[in-house]
Amino acid sequence: MATACVVFATITGNNEDIADIISEKLDELGVDVTESEISQTDADSLENVDICVVCPYTYDDGQLPEEGMDFYDDLQDVDLTGKVYGVAGSGDTFYGDDFCVAVDAFSKALKEAGATQGADDIKINLEPEDDDIKVLDAMAQKLVDQVK
Repeated sequence: MATACVVFATITGNNEDIADIISEKLDELGVDVTESEISQTDADSLENVDICVVCPYTYDDGQLPEEGMDFYDDLQDVDLTGKVYGVAGSGDTFYGDDFCVAVDAFSKALKEAGATQGADDIKINLEPEDDDIKVLDAMAQKLVDQVK
């Protein structure tokens, strides 16, 4: 059975919703899923799973979540070779060029740690709507397909 770790950072609850949607779909697909808040998660725990998913928010003018900085920094010290990853996050298009830049940053960090991108990064405006749920479900399916 494939294993996955879904990590989220949230202020509004939107990214926890995104993490829940992805976790539920992975579970439906037969994956053993652990979901956790980013400040409660050690980056090296990603070395013990097949699929790594990060759901970060972008704060203010493009900053990463403060409570996720240790996790982000620690990604530089882990070896995720052979792991498949996906990144999905909520933001607000009001911020223009800074919309969901944390998604890009975490995607780059996971790639630099050796993980293989299993699905395109997903950026959602505010809370996930029905169309977004379909996209998130498709992401989960692509991640599982990459592991098989």
